Amino acid sequence: MRRQLLLCALAACAGGSRAAYNPASPASTTVASTGSYGGGYGGGGYVERAPTPAPMPEPVPDRPGLGTSWGEQLHAPIRYTPFTRASSSPWAEVALHYNDAEGVEAHAAYLGARPAPLEVYTTDGALGIALVDEAGRELPGVHAGDKTLVIGEDGERYKIVVRNGTDARFEIVASVDGLDVVDGKPADPNRRGYLVEAHGVLVIDGFRTSDAEVAAFRFGKVSDSYAAQTAGDRNVGVVGLAIFAERGAVWSRGELGRRDTADPFPSRGYATPPR
Repeated sequence: MRRQLLLCALAACAGGSRAAYNPASPASTTVASTGSYGGGYGGGGYVERAPTPAPMPEPVPDRPGLGTSWGEQLHAPIRYTPFTRASSSPWAEVALHYNDAEGVEAHAAYLGARPAPLEVYTTDGALGIALVDEAGRELPGVHAGDKTLVIGEDGERYKIVVRNGTDARFEIVASVDGLDVVDGKPADPNRRGYLVEAHGVLVIDGFRTSDAEVAAFRFGKVSDSYAAQTAGDRNVGVVGLAIFAERGAVWSRGELGRRDTADPFPSRGYATPPR
């Protein structure tokens, strides 16, 4: 089992309003065309031919829906603490797909459901996960088949909130649009994550830029998203969490449920021949 240092969020405060910082777009290269000269003379003078104009590139259409942009800097200090995973595989995984109201409501209407404030739970209900607005209100959404769809609004700031209802600690490796929220690289569960304490609440405000600050999560156009400007927009529109339990036996809600429903006289049948 791997022993590692985890990030513990100490605060998640908006602070004063600051100017938004947007990473520069990839530099474009301009190719200059030089004039070509004719091979003969016209009217006693040397004739210069106009350069052949380069074909105009086809415009790249913007993808519909929302992505997550690199927002303003927020004060969100962390500290480091040891944590040993119980297994190299996540104890649970959660994905929240987000989009604008038009996209989510159309999908919800097709399934006969209506969006409402939404919190998603791990299989045994031990942890609750939600996207919330700047004021801490859960964003509306709907369970659509095997997916969870959350409604965002262009320009709106949001946070990822994890509520722990157990006596155990958990490590949360989070991604937004396929990028790790700690280092902005393509996400991988093997990277370090945040720690949510027993009966605690973890708030992830943005992409971490230092031990003390993050760049806020803000909904925006796909072309303006942090992912589109760095790794590509293939995975825009999803928030993922890989949840790891700590090594050692813990009294989780699932374990307490098994104790509570233990049967002193389980039903039995007759002996069956060996295979």
